[in-house]
Amino acid sequence: MAGSCDILVVGAGPGGYAAALEAAALGQDVVLVEKNLLGGTCLNWGCIPTKLFLGATQAIAEIRAQSRMRLGTGEFTVDMAALQKRKTSLLNATRQAMTKSLEAAGVRLIIGRAELHDPDHVLIRTADHTETRIRFHRLILALGSVPSWPALLKPDGKNVLTSYHVLDLQIIPESLAVIGAGAIGLEMAQFFQRMGSKITLVEAADRIAPSEDPEICTQLASILKRQGMDVRAGTAVTGLERGEDHVRIQLSGDQSLDARMALVAVGRKPNGRFPGLEKAGPANADEMTTMRTDIDLKLAERIYAVGDCNGRVLLAHAAEDQGRFAARHAAGKVDGPYAPGAIPFCMYGDPEVFRVGPTPAEAMRNGLQCSVSRAMLAANPVAQAAAAPHGLVKILWSGRKVIGISAVGHGVLHLVASATIMVDQGWTRSQVEQLIFAHPTLDETLKQALLAPQEDVQG
Repeated sequence: MAGSCDILVVGAGPGGYAAALEAAALGQDVVLVEKNLLGGTCLNWGCIPTKLFLGATQAIAEIRAQSRMRLGTGEFTVDMAALQKRKTSLLNATRQAMTKSLEAAGVRLIIGRAELHDPDHVLIRTADHTETRIRFHRLILALGSVPSWPALLKPDGKNVLTSYHVLDLQIIPESLAVIGAGAIGLEMAQFFQRMGSKITLVEAADRIAPSEDPEICTQLASILKRQGMDVRAGTAVTGLERGEDHVRIQLSGDQSLDARMALVAVGRKPNGRFPGLEKAGPANADEMTTMRTDIDLKLAERIYAVGDCNGRVLLAHAAEDQGRFAARHAAGKVDGPYAPGAIPFCMYGDPEVFRVGPTPAEAMRNGLQCSVSRAMLAANPVAQAAAAPHGLVKILWSGRKVIGISAVGHGVLHLVASATIMVDQGWTRSQVEQLIFAHPTLDETLKQALLAPQEDVQG
């Protein structure tokens, strides 16, 4: 079989799906190819199921928080089998809705594996071994990312698990060692702790959430420890013994740790491989691990790479933005370069964490003279009402303008949209003074942080 299109998109995760719909809206003839499930990692094994798990168990966290304030006791339990059934139903319904949206937009969806046949054609092989060759004018690759791990921690799907495995568990392990304290590790650690697992969180870096501001990380670790989590930062895994029904983990400093299961959450890496890509001209395409793009998100003359696979920012909302830009650029509707606005980084659970803009250390490395101001959640009545008064909002300034906002604490993601606008627009103190913040809300702590005295960041 053969065919042609204006724009061919490979990968139906956030970036590819957004690119396909945007291109179709611009009047382009679009083909979208997906080798597995619509929605990619985000929908099927990442953003969406993890938030469902955290949302389903939020009541447990809230009851425990009130109990720590000695206001009473209570219990709420979640049936894991029922939760898995709900997850399956939600994901199926979402994929069906996505399919209908593509059909309504006129996008042709093909489920199969794609490879570059020559500089003008993609060859698609479906599960029934049918081959289709599609001629394209522009090609957008949205290949996503995959979990990564050192050989020592290679998952087996039984006792040593990836985030993909734990999201399908039907039982709750009595103990779980979470190796890696980035977003994935932190969110899964909180879910399984709520469900009754004894959690040990192990991070090789000197602090958990190591990409964030150290002050935020310190507060985060303090809150998690207060909730009963065993947090071990600055601790490397040096050995791993796999038993029939347990794991023994050797740690730096002659420590060891026994657990029923281990979750390996040490990060993800871009999927930089696309069969046949060398035929389009990128140097060392067959050895590529990250699809390095130019200022227009181009990998080659008529080929774009968007989302995790280009290694710029491994976030679903960044992938969507890149996908829409690539579609507009490929359709000739915009000129480059690609210039995204402020991009928020978020971690979910209780507490929540977000950052928009650089950390103070990053800003200093970029040659900026900076100052910071902050406000604590302890003075916020909404945080107090939730029995969660720990955390803070921190503002990073350069000159008179806001260039970064970070926060940690209960419900702080309610502030992320406002923070993103303020950083993107470079707000000043005078703009904040002219804005009325509702009372009582968590937003008031954002206001207090913006109006608080500033102190210089020391290099």
